[in-house]
Amino acid sequence: TDQLMAVAGAMRPDVTYIHCNQVTESGWKMIADSGGHVSIACPIEMEMGHGVPPIQQAIDHGIRPSLSVDVETQMAGDFFTQMRSVFTLQRMLALNRPAGAVGKAPALLTAREVVEFATIEGAKDNRLDRKIGTLTPGKDADLILLRTDAINVMPVNNAFGAIVLGMDTSNVDTVLI
Repeated sequence: TDQLMAVAGAMRPDVTYIHCNQVTESGWKMIADSGGHVSIACPIEMEMGHGVPPIQQAIDHGIRPSLSVDVETQMAGDFFTQMRSVFTLQRMLALNRPAGAVGKAPALLTAREVVEFATIEGAKDNRLDRKIGTLTPGKDADLILLRTDAINVMPVNNAFGAIVLGMDTSNVDTVLI
């Protein structure tokens, strides 16, 4: 039986599942059917041998994952690392499918989608999306101003691409709370 069957009664829309690397197909269906959320800590899941982070499995089941960090004493805890890891892993898996793979390859994630995983989806997973997660009148907002004049992002021809693929903590200029 699926490991999630034991807690099926507690599976609700206000539950976020973390480290879903070993979840079975029936488990994914249970999470999706319950309206549950999934958070992925991509780099540490790979480093600690939890298995391949389940980015595509979440998306395939209609779940937009959020990003999280874990074991910051062992792996960088900044969200630039989290975003870049998710972006590059999903693309690598989609573009390098095994010989004989059946069906159409999954759509490639965009940099904008990955920024949304780090922002909007995190707010939703923590049931705070009515208060934070987007720049919307009436919501609370912490603003992070990022430098686009540094060599690691020049020339900036796509803001989301620059954030996910080029930036790191050195690009953080100002944080307004």
